[in-house]
Amino acid sequence: MKTFKPLYFLASFVLIVGLACSLGGGGDTPTQPQQPQQPQQQPPTQAPAQPQATNTEAPAPPPTASEFFTEEFDSDPGSNWVTSIIGPGADAHADSVVTSFDNSRFRIELPEDDLYFYYDYTGQTYEDVRIDLRADNRGANTNNVSLTCRSSQDGWYEWSVGSDGLWYLYAVTDKYNLISNGGTTSLKQGKEINEYTMICEGKTISMFVNGVELKLSPVTDNNYGLRDGTVGFNISSLNVTPVIVEVDWFKISEP
Repeated sequence: MKTFKPLYFLASFVLIVGLACSLGGGGDTPTQPQQPQQPQQQPPTQAPAQPQATNTEAPAPPPTASEFFTEEFDSDPGSNWVTSIIGPGADAHADSVVTSFDNSRFRIELPEDDLYFYYDYTGQTYEDVRIDLRADNRGANTNNVSLTCRSSQDGWYEWSVGSDGLWYLYAVTDKYNLISNGGTTSLKQGKEINEYTMICEGKTISMFVNGVELKLSPVTDNNYGLRDGTVGFNISSLNVTPVIVEVDWFKISEP
């Protein structure tokens, strides 16, 4: 047993020295590098902004129809204007009528006889009103240019001027009732430009051609009593065609 004690003490000594070096940290044993601490993420103080809609407003209402204005026909003026084609030739030839908007003019072509082309502004109704029209005759010199006021289910007033200078004022109800008629030398005949003016005020109707009032104007209506309605104009063919008229502008104003 004595022979093993030195070995026992030697082994114990080596073990004690190794433990001491390990605990003292003086050895060359590498240590693991310390991992960097990740910064702690703080919760947001408020919710992120929602993406804004490109258009959150309700659709804009359609524009209110104007009361007094000048239509220059740079393009089709839209649904407030209504076309009617009547006359003895309408049943057979209404589809032959050709219209276009070009060079700031409303061109109306009537290739057949007895066609009455009405174009009415329905965006407003009027009692007392002045209407003016500038028209250029580009076809046969046998046509009628008319202005209309107080058009309603009861009828309308129509002042019609022929290309020969003869004119007629009607109250149109179930038929064309003649109120007055005459002639004017103020109209330029042939392929010319003319301006027409009609004023409906109270019971009187005043009429002008190229700024000159007709001799029988104003005319008083005591029979038909049409009170209010829409306004417009008419281009008519008679018995010589083609009728081609270009309307430059149509003006609605106070009398």
